[in-house]
Parts: sequence; structure tokens; C-alpha cells
Amino acid sequence: MANVPLQTITVEEPTAQGRQNYTPALLSLAVLYFMMGFITCLNDTLVPFFRKGFSLTYSQSSLVQFYFFLTYGIMSIPAGRIVEKVGYKAGMVMGFGIAGLGAVLFFPASALHLYSLFLAALFVIAIGIVLLQVAANPYITVLGPAKTASARLTLIQGVGSMGTTVAPLFGAYFILAPLAQSHASGDAVRYPYLGIAALLICIALVVWRLNLPVIKTTGSETSVTVAGKTVFSFRNLRFGIGGIFCYVGAEVSIGTFLTNYIADTLQISENEANSFVAFYWGSMLVGRFIGAGLLKSIRPSVILTICATVAMALVAISINSTGYVAVWTMIAVGLCNSIMFAIIFSLSVQGLGRFTTQASGLLSTAIAGGAVVSFCQGLLIDQFTWSVAFLLPIACYGYILFYGLNGYKAVISH
Repeated sequence: MANVPLQTITVEEPTAQGRQNYTPALLSLAVLYFMMGFITCLNDTLVPFFRKGFSLTYSQSSLVQFYFFLTYGIMSIPAGRIVEKVGYKAGMVMGFGIAGLGAVLFFPASALHLYSLFLAALFVIAIGIVLLQVAANPYITVLGPAKTASARLTLIQGVGSMGTTVAPLFGAYFILAPLAQSHASGDAVRYPYLGIAALLICIALVVWRLNLPVIKTTGSETSVTVAGKTVFSFRNLRFGIGGIFCYVGAEVSIGTFLTNYIADTLQISENEANSFVAFYWGSMLVGRFIGAGLLKSIRPSVILTICATVAMALVAISINSTGYVAVWTMIAVGLCNSIMFAIIFSLSVQGLGRFTTQASGLLSTAIAGGAVVSFCQGLLIDQFTWSVAFLLPIACYGYILFYGLNGYKAVISH
């Protein structure tokens, strides 16, 4: 799951208690990240669910991801401005509230059996998720010593990966299993999402009552140019925006259609196939911690190159194989995905100085690649075959391979 990058922040007002116990706040943020990962990856279950419940084509069912990730392209920068106005704590509460409202909209959508209303509900949920990420990330860096900020971020994001792993299992049992029964489509999503809405509202109330430090962003640019340069003068950023677009597009498109791909490959039900998707997202959790260790001794660009190459090879093997070989090689791509986003982002902002915050906003909008690539792959599946459709993620990883070999080099143009 892609995360909106951190902004540079400082503590504006220390708490009255001086040295504060941050454990409750960190636990709340861990729950926050778990829910963000859980809700985002539950979309992978909704795609096959809606496809069967509404008799949709693959491209039509992929609109679930299209509208969800399109929100990143639309809302990333405005969300940052909203949070700057209302504050980070209020921004988190607002994010939970909006996401909860979107989850509540699943009730009328299921009652009326309107796919368009489901998509609108997902769009609202996504707005809340973007606000949550923009508002919550900075707190991780200030809830404790600065020297351990990276460790806290890794730990909290690891909890988010746990949410992405649990979501397919939850979806398989509570959402896809009722597909075996006739006329079960509406009820299958109605009550799970009402439960999610109630949980989000409860978390919002808890966060509102927490005594969190007041923080502010620093180093943001109001001017687009400095000494004749613009943020787009940096070659590594220009190609990095494409890298984020392609990475998120490949990660999301594989996850989106993995349930149907496995079901067709193994000739099993969507319910059984969806359980395999947990391994795809779970491998990203494992890979994140492995990668953190490797990055201490190996250059990020080298690791990115290796990961992209292996990902291309695994997808190619999968589409040219059958049975469990095809399934597990596709699932193993998740291991390669695990640290790509972090590496591409860090290489993209390297050497940007005061342009870093502005670049972060641009890179965040590139997460919309999850919308575009997944929809395009859906069109390819409708018109051709799985083998042809998965050439699109291979092309995305090909671009990432280029970025790891050459695109990351920070040449400034005037």
C-alpha cells in the first residue's frame, strides 16, 4: 500500500506535562494505519464481488480502484492545505469522519443495488484516507526522540501492512463467501461496512480526546522558482513522478485482479482464490523488514534495479505457466514491491533541498497511477487474455528498472 510521504515538521507547542507518555498516541496511530491498510486492500475483494454481483466486465469492476486511487491525484495537495488550516489532530478526526461517512453510504447503495452509488461511497472513503495519511504521518516523527523516528515509522507502517494482509481474509469470509448464495450481494457488503463505519467513528472520538503535541510544517515553498530553477528542473524528480505512477499502478493492478486470475488459473471459487491474495500483501510486510536491513549496506538504486528485474521475471513466468506455479510466482511479486515506493520516493527528492515539500505533493498525486493502470488492465482483460493484460504491469516494472539504472540520477536542467 502506498503512503503519502512525510512532510518536514517541528513541535510548535510542548505539552504542559513536559516528558509525556506517548504510548497511547502511538497505539492509536497503529490502529489508524491498520485501518487505512485494511480499507484500501479490501477494495481487492470488492472488485470480484461487484463483477459477479452486477455482471460487470473487468474494466467496469476496476472502476472500484479507479475512483479510489484517482482521489490521490485530486486530493493530495488540497488535503495538505486543509490540514495546515485545521491542524493535524483535527485533520485526523476529519479523515476518520469522512471515511466513516463513505462506509455508511454502503447501506443505501446496497439497499438500492446501485453500482454508481457504491463508487461514490468509495470516493468519499478515499478522501478520508488521503486526509488521514497527510495528517497522521507527521505525528509519528514527533511522538518520541527524533533519532528513533525512522524506526517508529517502519513499525507503524508494518502495522498497516498487517491490515493489508488481514483484509483479503476478511473479505473472503464475510463478502465473497455469500456469493455462493443467490441474491446475497447487497447484504454481504452492507453490514461489514456498517461495522467499519462504527469502528472509524469510535477511533475518531478516541483521537479527538488524545492530548497530542501541536506541530507545524517547516520549509514549505511559496515560490515556485529559486535562482531560475523550478521543482521540475530536477531530472530525478521528473522521472521519479513516472516511477511512482508506474509502481502504484503495477502494485494495485496485480492486487485488483489477482483473485479472478487465481480463480481462473486453479479453477476454484472467488472465495477460495481471495484467501491467496493475503499472501501477496503479506509478502510486502516481510519484504519491508528484509529491505530495511539490506538498505544499510546496498545502494537503494541497486536494490530497486534488482526488485524491478525480478518482478518482471516473476510476472513473465506466471503468465507462461499453469497451476500453482503461475499462482505463487504472481504472489511473489509482492515481495519485490515491498520497498519500491520508499526507494523511488527517496531517490526522487534527493538533493531537492527547499523543493522537497513541493515535490512530495507532486509524488503523492502520482499515486493516481493505481487508478489509470488498473482500469487499462481491465480493458486488456476484456479484449484479450490474462497473458496480454499482465504485459502492462511488466511494462510498468520496465520503467522502474530504467529509473533504478539511470532515471534516478540527479541532473539539474535550467
